[in-house]
Amino acid sequence: MERCSWANVSPIDQTYHDEEWGVPVHDDRELFEMLILEGAQAGLSWTTILKKREGYRVAFDNFDIKTVAAYDEAKIAELLLNPAIVRNKLKVNGTVTNANLVLAIQKEYGSFDKYIWQFVGGTPIVNHRESMADVPTSTPESDAMSKALKKLGFKFIGTTICYAYMQATGMVNDHTKTCFRYGIDVGE
Repeated sequence: MERCSWANVSPIDQTYHDEEWGVPVHDDRELFEMLILEGAQAGLSWTTILKKREGYRVAFDNFDIKTVAAYDEAKIAELLLNPAIVRNKLKVNGTVTNANLVLAIQKEYGSFDKYIWQFVGGTPIVNHRESMADVPTSTPESDAMSKALKKLGFKFIGTTICYAYMQATGMVNDHTKTCFRYGIDVGE
């Protein structure tokens, strides 16, 4: 069974690729989780984040947005001692900031899903990549998402992170043409 080349790094990457990457996500909690995990990856490998994912879920109350938004300095200090997550003060504080901003978006738009999917017109962008070398690190859509989120005050949300987020949540389908997942998640 052929996969996108990046997924051949480890079994955890293969499972993530085979079951999640490129599958459209519309649940606000899951969208928040992936936003935080993609930001946590900055400067690290995705494999590292996948290995810490369960630790993140425990540490951040399963990414319950309201709960995370209410974290105080004592909780942040506790998180910074937790080896199950990336113990970077800016990233942990950014998670709390981002949770509060997601709540504000939910209030204004009805859901984070409705807001975030607007950057692809509400429908996945299906690309037809020959190889992973053809996959960009950013696009006009990820540029627009990054700019809009930064304007709202979001942290760890550069255009490269936004593009990876779009791929992870199925807003963009970048499975290569030879990958067994190519076209599956969008019904092609």
